[in-house]
Amino acid sequence: MTSTISNCEIGDLRLVDRLRRIFPDSPLRLGVDCLRLGDRSIPITNGILRFRTGDGYNASFARQWHKFAREQIDAVNGTSLTRDRFLRETEWRLEDLRGELVLEAGCGAGRFTTLLAESGAELVSFDYSTAVDVAAANLGEGSGAIFLQADILDMPFRAGAFDRVFCHGVLQHTPDPAAAFRALDRVLRPGGRISVDVYLKDGKIQPWKAKYLWRPLTTRIEPERLLAFLEWFIPKWLPLDTAIKRIPFFGRYLGAIVPCFNYFYTDLGRAERRRWAIMDTFDALAPAYDIPVTLDAVRGWFRAAGYRDFIVREGGNGVVGNGRKPLDP
Repeated sequence: MTSTISNCEIGDLRLVDRLRRIFPDSPLRLGVDCLRLGDRSIPITNGILRFRTGDGYNASFARQWHKFAREQIDAVNGTSLTRDRFLRETEWRLEDLRGELVLEAGCGAGRFTTLLAESGAELVSFDYSTAVDVAAANLGEGSGAIFLQADILDMPFRAGAFDRVFCHGVLQHTPDPAAAFRALDRVLRPGGRISVDVYLKDGKIQPWKAKYLWRPLTTRIEPERLLAFLEWFIPKWLPLDTAIKRIPFFGRYLGAIVPCFNYFYTDLGRAERRRWAIMDTFDALAPAYDIPVTLDAVRGWFRAAGYRDFIVREGGNGVVGNGRKPLDP
């Protein structure tokens, strides 16, 4: 089976079976350019099911991932940054995902999508924007993943459809992170596992929080213009920013004035560090929504959903929440 629906044989029973598992009960018929769900016709373009069109409030991310399509993929940048982050944050073993029905909510350019597909999971992946086209292209043929363009706050899936739900780098960029978590919980089966992260709200001064001084201005700038400015500015500023952030103690405070995401401490090459700095500084300054959340608030999400087996802690992206949905309500 190939990675996009339009390239699958119409009679592919494995594909049709998975579609029946994820969508609510209704007559289902798969065609070349649409999926019929009862009386509803869902268009298929570029092999992707389109439950929504356009980029909406995620226009900056569509621009970002079309520009930086492969930077974060380990096989391309020569590191294990993505794999290491996935294993550290989820505390999952990749071998345990084989054969499980896994939802990736918010795939972006496919940084984690590639890893999930290679695990042998039966993967369903979606994004709000046309960034999903980049993820599908990066995976290429033969992955077996199903891609959709859809809204996390209006997912088309049946309740309890998935064995695991993975959603990293997404919740803070939605209009309502708590509602997005509840939506993810709805589609997870009892006994299934969920892993989410969200930016941390803790009142501390950190270099990455420099963005909040500037976002009232930068979110008013067209993404194309902002990106062009950062492509000019960041290469000039990055050496000084590196020197500032290497200063013991005071570097944390001085580095929290001018926004610049700096990866001098990684194994990335010089050119890659420059492109990542542009990419992630744009990621910080451009999105319409950036809503950090406290640790206690995320713990409250899990408790309100009835979870007893869960851990919420600080992680590399802010707050990480991992839990197993109870078997009994």
